Amino acid sequence: MQNEILSEKQKMLAGKAYQAGDAELSKERLKARELVFEFNNLAPKFIKQRKELIKRLFGKTERMFYIEPPFRCDYGYNIEIGENFYANFNLVILDCAKVSIGNSVFIAPNVAIYTAGHPIHAHLRDQEHEWAQEITIGNSVWIGGNVVINPGVKIGSNVVIGSGSVVTRSIPDNVFAAGNPCRVIRHLTDDDKDFYYKDFKLGE
Repeated sequence: MQNEILSEKQKMLAGKAYQAGDAELSKERLKARELVFEFNNLAPKFIKQRKELIKRLFGKTERMFYIEPPFRCDYGYNIEIGENFYANFNLVILDCAKVSIGNSVFIAPNVAIYTAGHPIHAHLRDQEHEWAQEITIGNSVWIGGNVVINPGVKIGSNVVIGSGSVVTRSIPDNVFAAGNPCRVIRHLTDDDKDFYYKDFKLGE
């Protein structure tokens, strides 16, 4: 039985080595860039119109979400966001593989989410080979400013990623993690909730 010949897009989505200069992929990136350009250049008051553009761009959205422009992505259709999603300025998502984001996720400015990678050996890299691995972010996650999330990472639910972190490996549920490379600093407990009620006196 003859092996099936995969398109470059099929290779990309299957996590295999592919060439991004392929005509089909180039056309899809251009389509995404046109929508992103329109999104980024609308006047601030056109909130509804920006949301409609994101709905056309992303693979999945829910009712409540807000993304501050400017925003950048590669394809858009590989991005899925849950309910109550907020992203601050300069979010970049290289979505050559799927990026799945849960409910109530807050993303600070200048965050970069990279599913794409390149061969370390120059010979293959010079031939424009790439690969991509999925990234998953759970529910109720806060990602601090200037965080980089690398290919293949899974971030659990109820997690805080400290600003400036480079996340190179998966992070479990219910922790505060930070650093370069990012690592678990401590588990989060109800004492963290009490801290805000006692020291910040919420509601007063």
